[in-house]
Amino acid sequence: MTTVADILREKRDTRIITMRMHETVATAALIMQRENISSVVVQDIVETEGATVIGVFSERDVARALVEYGPATPSLAVATFMRRALVSCALEDSVLLVLRRMTEHQIRHLPVMDDHALVGVLSATDLMRHYLHEAEAEACSALASSDLSAGLLALR
Repeated sequence: MTTVADILREKRDTRIITMRMHETVATAALIMQRENISSVVVQDIVETEGATVIGVFSERDVARALVEYGPATPSLAVATFMRRALVSCALEDSVLLVLRRMTEHQIRHLPVMDDHALVGVLSATDLMRHYLHEAEAEACSALASSDLSAGLLALR
């Protein structure tokens, strides 16, 4: 069974880009464009507890904010638009569980938490890349074992 930890080890880019909940939509959009990412993890900076993850702000949230607030959007806080219930996963979670969670909540990015600490971000693209590599390896293995028909079927 493939776990979240396995997928994180496969990732090319392991940076975790975060921002504070009171920063603006304009700042979030600039960060996402500069870093070539489609979401940022939002944290509430608490002096006594450190940085607490409270959600994810994505390109989809930018679009929704623009529709709702128009020209005022760039100056508004990201906390205004992000989902309030944090949806996350743990290192030991199975990929199947993560796919179910993403589908159920209609999201494409999940913060990965380990004992309340942010240790990564998993995206739908990360999962697709994993399954693509798995399918390619299976096809190569079938071809190597001279089972041409199985190899060709696996590539479909």
